[in-house]
Amino acid sequence: MDGSGANLADDVLETLGQLRRGTRKASGRPFAERPLAGAQIELVRLLRRNPGLSVAEAAGRLGVAANTVSTLVRQLVDEGVIERVADEADRRVARLVLADEARARVEVWRDRRSVIVGQALSTLTAEDRASIEAALPALSRLASALVAAGSEGGGQ
Repeated sequence: MDGSGANLADDVLETLGQLRRGTRKASGRPFAERPLAGAQIELVRLLRRNPGLSVAEAAGRLGVAANTVSTLVRQLVDEGVIERVADEADRRVARLVLADEARARVEVWRDRRSVIVGQALSTLTAEDRASIEAALPALSRLASALVAAGSEGGGQ
């Protein structure tokens, strides 16, 4: 990678980090009394969007090893955040769902985050909002490329 590519990579990482930190600071955490680690929050967010995943499916979607997800699941089950439900077709497979109280908290948190980001977006010019919207497909492809690179041995 040439110098400009390295600078772009650094700029992307710095900007995304600022977005995450700013959003987290403005919106708080869904479980303030028992803060979850970043990886735990990612699993919770994944299960909010995709209830009923198996450990292997969740690991694939997150781009991490299944034993990493197993550890996260064990921790979150102990905290009462996630429940394991037997698969109807294969009772040996556990499906992962958010506990009812956890789901309600995550929905409120997600709504709060969306409002905060929406308010911040509304302070930008129409051109800035259009640029951000136009960049989303490329950012999604970048995320996919990073997941693919991680699954080829460059990650976990």
